[in-house]
Amino acid sequence: MTKSLLNITDLYASAEDKTILQNLNLNINKGETHILMGPNGAGKSTLGNVIMGNSQYKVDRGSIFFKDEDITSTRTDERAQKGLFLSFQSPIEIPGVSISQFIRTAMETKEKIRLKAFRDKLKTVTKTLGINEQWINRELNVGFSGGERKKIEMLQLLMLNPKLAILDETDSGLDVDAVKTVSRGIQTFQQDDQKSLLIITHNSKILEYLHIDYVHILINGKIIKTGDASLIKIINEQGYEPLITGQGE
Repeated sequence: MTKSLLNITDLYASAEDKTILQNLNLNINKGETHILMGPNGAGKSTLGNVIMGNSQYKVDRGSIFFKDEDITSTRTDERAQKGLFLSFQSPIEIPGVSISQFIRTAMETKEKIRLKAFRDKLKTVTKTLGINEQWINRELNVGFSGGERKKIEMLQLLMLNPKLAILDETDSGLDVDAVKTVSRGIQTFQQDDQKSLLIITHNSKILEYLHIDYVHILINGKIIKTGDASLIKIINEQGYEPLITGQGE
């Protein structure tokens, strides 16, 4: 049985007739954590959205395989049911829908879950993350701060338990306590050696708490360099320019 979970080959993608991703290749095996970094406008969020099947983006060439199945043309909801999860830079509000209702409905798109089992799991995960249990009855993201919304996304991640989680700027704008909560959620997810992560980030602070297998640098829609966690130190000290010019260590 193949270890590959996500395989992207020769991917070209565009939005409004503008090419954003080009000749992009990426393979993520089961149990791996990959970091995607790059300057603003490099195409990092576009990649996450294309993997998830966002209809605002068009795949012009190439293929996306997930669990050995070609999902290049499948709908977003179908990809979610197969085990893909995408967090958002700015989680949206959904008035009239409680957090618990939202999560249970999402879980039951795959299989029915008894109310007691759902409540027990929800209680365990909120305790793991240090989240106030009273939050779960509030409307999804309504009245929550940016950091609180990111904590709720970690709650969704651990409840839905996908095969591959794509976390887009999950650590953006978080204070120290929120970074620790998010890190705790990611670490809990990493404990399953069959689950994988693609973390899109500018901020290396959250990465200090995590095991990292690969770091990819995306520039102008292309992955120009792949390495281990030592790449993060180079970027912190020298920026992206040495990697672009080929002078990075």
